[in-house]
Amino acid sequence: MPTQTSPVAAALATVLDYHQRTKHRFEAYAPGPGTLDWDTQPAPFRHFDGAPQIPLPRLSAVPSGGALHDALTRPFTRLDDPPRTPLPPDPASLGALLQLSLGLTAWKRYGPDRWAVRANPSSGNLHPTEAYLLIAGIDALQDGLYHYRPENHALELRAAHPAGGRGPRLAILLTSVMWREAWKYGERAFRYCQLDSGHAAGALRYAAAALGWRLAEQPQIGSDTLAQLAGIDRLAEFPARKRAETELEEAELLLAASFSSAAPEPWDSAELLALAEGADWHGTASTIDRHPMYQWPVIAQVAAATRRDDGPAQPAVTLPGAAPRAPGTAAKPVQALLSERRSAQRFDRHHVMSQAQFAAILARLQPDAGLPWDLFGGLPRMALVLFVARVEGLAPGLYLLPRSSAQRDALRLLLAGRFAFAPVPGLAPLLHLADLEPLELQRATRSLHCHQDIAANACFALGMLAEFDAALAAGGPAAYRDLYREAGLIGQALYLEAEAQGLRGTGIGCFFDDPVHSLLGLSGGAWQTLYHFTVGLPVEDPRIESAPAYAESADPFPN
Repeated sequence: MPTQTSPVAAALATVLDYHQRTKHRFEAYAPGPGTLDWDTQPAPFRHFDGAPQIPLPRLSAVPSGGALHDALTRPFTRLDDPPRTPLPPDPASLGALLQLSLGLTAWKRYGPDRWAVRANPSSGNLHPTEAYLLIAGIDALQDGLYHYRPENHALELRAAHPAGGRGPRLAILLTSVMWREAWKYGERAFRYCQLDSGHAAGALRYAAAALGWRLAEQPQIGSDTLAQLAGIDRLAEFPARKRAETELEEAELLLAASFSSAAPEPWDSAELLALAEGADWHGTASTIDRHPMYQWPVIAQVAAATRRDDGPAQPAVTLPGAAPRAPGTAAKPVQALLSERRSAQRFDRHHVMSQAQFAAILARLQPDAGLPWDLFGGLPRMALVLFVARVEGLAPGLYLLPRSSAQRDALRLLLAGRFAFAPVPGLAPLLHLADLEPLELQRATRSLHCHQDIAANACFALGMLAEFDAALAAGGPAAYRDLYREAGLIGQALYLEAEAQGLRGTGIGCFFDDPVHSLLGLSGGAWQTLYHFTVGLPVEDPRIESAPAYAESADPFPN
């Protein structure tokens, strides 16, 4: 008699199959489109026709001398110190939160091509993440669910809720338009959507800290509940010209806010479902892609396999007091640093990073270092392997930064006899694994990162090694998303800490998965590399023009 496979086992098998088939290999990249028509790429912005729109105050209009101005102009290095009085929730503070995290930061032009740059990074600048705000009891805003429009910095009232008499309360719901990534990256797009969710959540956490607020994920709220709350299960309001999957959004996560440094009050699934069922819905979703050319059904399969059920509320993460941040070379104000974050396109291949800069960045990556590590619950699952090329006082080679003592012990036991695991004086808990000749290191770093100079010319590159099997065993198939979101959150910290040191970073999603494992002597599924990152001194391209994010004219490049 055949043995029936349990739903959890079947879902886990789907996850493992997806992860294997979407690995890049030296002999072949993961399945993706054979050609791209950039003139018909998916729409980068979504709106809801017929939904009431509420413009938000812009940062350029914040008056000097007020509490909001003071909060935004204090040094980024003091971000762990909450302001004396947290900002009250109102349209001005909500506008600041969203503009500093998900809003536009500039328009760019090179020849005939024009594109927007946002505060939150995204794979290929494709931005699959959409944000919805659940608002109750905030002055000047009706209770309801609002969709954020970054292109004009406005809220759309997607669903009006009955006034509940409680408040003020705020939660931010993130979804993914997965087709935006799949259009360019094919089957690997699901990975990138999860990384982008982690980046966006991290960007929101830093912006909330500037206001004196706190954010925390609500993992007890299941995927179906989030879909109903966001209205993304109302399929008639997401019409497709050709294929339904190009227009759909996938529920990702819910972040609850508190308007102080205290842990947010947990949200309840039954309460959220009641809000969705009693809502007065507005608007029809704009079209993402009228003429899609490819189909990637494996993305829908892994999305379904990794959805989470409703569960009990989890205790909030409590962090020890953070050590002071190193001042950095720029010591920029919060607003300037968050608004000026960019992805480097090229690095100066001769620049040597100071050891002080290197130490300052690494110190902020430990899960007890304060922001943003109180955002997600659970154990840290990522250890970092570093390809150090040009850091003052360090020999070029491979290094390991464990983010827990358990990771250090497990990797030391697994790789005993292969690497030195020597402590680096003054940089604990960094471990020196092996020296490499500079040219050998450069060649290896370039080849492992899909032959990209952006990796080979950085001062250092790193790969994020996940406790893969252990995480899936403990958290089930939904933990696959959690791993990538943790990696995205680390990436967001790297972006901002590099900027704080007068440097720049770039996230790299294209790397050869198993060859990285082979270099380290890893086999099997215990450890898997999920995301890579590079840091160095950027080389700017003077041919690229820049214009303000929210210019007075409709054309950011008026003649």
